[in-house]
Amino acid sequence: MADVLSQSEIDALLKQLSSGELDADDFTEESTVKIKDYDFARPAKFSKEHLRTLEIIFENFGRLVSSNLPAYLRKNVQIDVMNSEAVTYSEFSNALSNPVLLGIVNFNPLNGNILIELATNLGFTIIDRMLGGMGDPLEKSREFSEIELSVLERIFTILVDLLREPWENVIEIHPRLERIETNSQFAQIISPSEMIAIVTINMTIGNVEGLMNVCLPFMTLEDIMDKLNTKYWFSTMQNRDSESYTEYIETAINKAQIPVRALLGKSTVAVMDFINLQVGDIIRLDTHMEDELDVYVGNIVKFKALPGSGADNYAVKITEVLREE
Repeated sequence: MADVLSQSEIDALLKQLSSGELDADDFTEESTVKIKDYDFARPAKFSKEHLRTLEIIFENFGRLVSSNLPAYLRKNVQIDVMNSEAVTYSEFSNALSNPVLLGIVNFNPLNGNILIELATNLGFTIIDRMLGGMGDPLEKSREFSEIELSVLERIFTILVDLLREPWENVIEIHPRLERIETNSQFAQIISPSEMIAIVTINMTIGNVEGLMNVCLPFMTLEDIMDKLNTKYWFSTMQNRDSESYTEYIETAINKAQIPVRALLGKSTVAVMDFINLQVGDIIRLDTHMEDELDVYVGNIVKFKALPGSGADNYAVKITEVLREE
């Protein structure tokens, strides 16, 4: 804090100024404050901290996609978050190609929708794999048929469902795919001048590489902007009960489907006998009518059972549980 002048010192300074002994310019300091231009057409609604938190969220999303999508496509899927930026919606929509794959997602309980844009070459690759092909993209882009959009809708629904877990540290959401648009003019979910955050993700399916852009309008995230920071993110992660992971894994295992089969018996026949088999021929097995059957869970014998019927279907009755130490 500067020293406080006494009345006599103030009088002496005024006397020197009036006599010309001191110059008033000597007491004027040049301003060192830097003035930053503000663009009212593009208000800075997303800070670097907000964008960085969004990247963390979608890095987690990418890991889930990489582990879940190969089960449907039977191809290796790699996801890399490239960058995030804040732009106006008009800049995003003007950069879209035609045709385009735009998934409009209801981000309940937040207001409004978000968009997921998938590169068309990835779309045709997914369709080819889902229909039994090798996963090769088309050499020349074309419009998607109704059947192809139905196939893609299933994959988009899987991607939307995988958004729930990465957002748990911020808010519990219940996203729902509303529709898929192939023309950007029919996906005007907000005003063209509204600010949005775009997270650009590089997706590789087998040998085919393309981009997936996630468009997050400010009006949708406005209610949770104070939670979009790394400090809140990591504090929430530390407070999460580790038992919830155990319950989640147990629930997932309990819902897993495993094949169960009962082996009636085995037999060995010559190739010539096999070729000459006719309707009504009898094949002798290595078991007797009163013997118990082996019941396999996967490839492991877990039960002994007796054959029978139930509700007009073949059935077996468990007589023994085989437990291995």
